[in-house]
Amino acid sequence: MSTNGMTSWAVDLANVGAIYPFQGLEVLFVILGLAFWIGWHVLQTRQETAEFNQDLNADPRGEETKKAIDRY
Repeated sequence: MSTNGMTSWAVDLANVGAIYPFQGLEVLFVILGLAFWIGWHVLQTRQETAEFNQDLNADPRGEETKKAIDRY
């Protein structure tokens, strides 16, 4: 099975070019990887902020804690 169209390796590889699968899709993969990476950070930040706010509001002395945090 050939993913690059070559049927024999008995050729001068200097004249062949790229010999790996998915040739030409490198830029697309980089863009998709960056989008995934940035999206993951955005989602992670939102989840951590929601969890922090939930923990802060669960404190029976929430106002007192907020004032202490704001003071420092």
